Amino acid sequence: MDRVPMTVSGEKKLRTELERLTKLRPQISKAIAEARELGDLKENSEYHAAREQQGLCEAQIRDIEFKLSNSQVIDISKIENTGKVIFGSTVNLIDLATEEEVKYHIVGDDEADIKHNQISVNSPIARGLIGKMEGDEVTIQTPGGAKEFEIDQVEYI
Repeated sequence: MDRVPMTVSGEKKLRTELERLTKLRPQISKAIAEARELGDLKENSEYHAAREQQGLCEAQIRDIEFKLSNSQVIDISKIENTGKVIFGSTVNLIDLATEEEVKYHIVGDDEADIKHNQISVNSPIARGLIGKMEGDEVTIQTPGGAKEFEIDQVEYI
């Protein structure tokens, strides 16, 4: 199985969520036990809701454990900055058509959050930037058509 790249902060978020879900397990078990005491399980909505919550919690735990076991955590701050766009780097771009500046942090698929300018390494913009150097001009195919950018600055933070 291929390793999945992940930033240090992405791993930390997953471990925090795993810890939260693991602490939730005993509470769910207690809710199931209390619901059982209420009587007939066929018509016991509290029991069915608690069982459903338990199933969701266990599925989330398995998913996170799988992701962590297949992850390759990359600490970009420990890599010498050569000005090359790589996984984990933060890239300042200038849109050549509008002169607007935009900043993207290239992260793993599960960490992507466009609201916080974190884009997946597999997104069209990131794929167009990976391997390029600070100062390069690139043309990237986006859903809205081709866009031209200048790579203003590459940070390894």
